Amino acid sequence: DYERQAILYLPKAMPDPRTPEFTQLAAGEIVKLLGVTSGHAFVLCTSNQSMKALYELVSARVNFPCFVQGSMSKAGLLDRFRETPHAVLFATASFWQGVDVQGEQLSCVIIDKLPFAVPTDPIVAARARLIEENGGRSFFDYSVPQAVISLKQGVGRLIRSSSDRGVIAILDPRLRTKSYGRDFLQSLPRVRIVSTTGELTDFLAESN
Repeated sequence: DYERQAILYLPKAMPDPRTPEFTQLAAGEIVKLLGVTSGHAFVLCTSNQSMKALYELVSARVNFPCFVQGSMSKAGLLDRFRETPHAVLFATASFWQGVDVQGEQLSCVIIDKLPFAVPTDPIVAARARLIEENGGRSFFDYSVPQAVISLKQGVGRLIRSSSDRGVIAILDPRLRTKSYGRDFLQSLPRVRIVSTTGELTDFLAESN
């Protein structure tokens, strides 16, 4: 029951993720969110570069144990996360799916950007070219649907049982500023959308 168990946070004043200031402002939002949820979070990133930058910026500003993908095996990281109170895990693609952490230990999933595939990837480029050659629009016919599936998988890490409860945060403003943002929002489970951390605090207090 996502409407009862989860809440979606979309911050108001984030810049386009392709601008230089995005990472600094995203780190500030993550610090605020971790303060609300007392850690207990996955920070799911769309690239290794973004993951490492956010890990360095955020881990220096919070007192919660922070782990980052690549520092040990995936299984080892998940074990450490499950066993460490108030832990925060920074990760990329392989943690967007097939990862199951139930209960309060994972109370927040933060996604930095909409997970579009890298257009220069040879497979992505070849599929895009084929769609264009056949009269289609590769961005809307391929890139957006693929990213929608990936976002749903990432969001799905949060609620893994009927008793789980928590916060989904997506820091990419294109959900609200671009026409295709509706495709992403409509693909997600029905859930209340808020834009202040005070509303998140109230939601989490209701479960205590």
